[in-house]
Amino acid sequence: MPLPIENVDTDQIIPARFLKAVERKGFGDNLFRDWRYTSGNTPNPDFVMNKPEYSGTILVGGKNFGSGSSREHAAWAIYDGGFKVVVSSFFADIFKGNALNNGLLPVQVSPEFLEEIFSTIEKDPKSTFTVDLENQTITNDVTGNGFEFEINQYKKECLLNGYDDIDYLVAMKEEIEEFEIHPSTP
Repeated sequence: MPLPIENVDTDQIIPARFLKAVERKGFGDNLFRDWRYTSGNTPNPDFVMNKPEYSGTILVGGKNFGSGSSREHAAWAIYDGGFKVVVSSFFADIFKGNALNNGLLPVQVSPEFLEEIFSTIEKDPKSTFTVDLENQTITNDVTGNGFEFEINQYKKECLLNGYDDIDYLVAMKEEIEEFEIHPSTP
């Protein structure tokens, strides 16, 4: 899903007036609300999410995606909207952290590779891309070109296993118990 707009902030992702819930569900309905719907509450036919030729679980945004306030709801809305990956050439740090903490993979690519992705989608909206978290690569399936992205190893393990921070600790229960019995010495 291409969104070639730079400086998309969290209020554009999920407007503040929809931040009334504390559970992670239901925010996808208002994802990009002010762009997605007209003032009459009808779908805006010009917005990418309302165009039938576009679909998928990868949201491709312009440079500086997720800037603005620190609202975690932005990551919730994108994930609840059906996206598993967001691609951009730059992410705001707080958004990136919120995304990783909520099962949404932010893939930062070079400006040149981002432009290739947008160009490929413009030529064929049904183009596909493969994100391989294990190997930390994103591949343009049309051109065969790929890009290696960086990710914190702890967050990578959490995403690969579907863990949040508590699940990660629970998965280490045996190691923690062993450490309690036999603590290592510095």
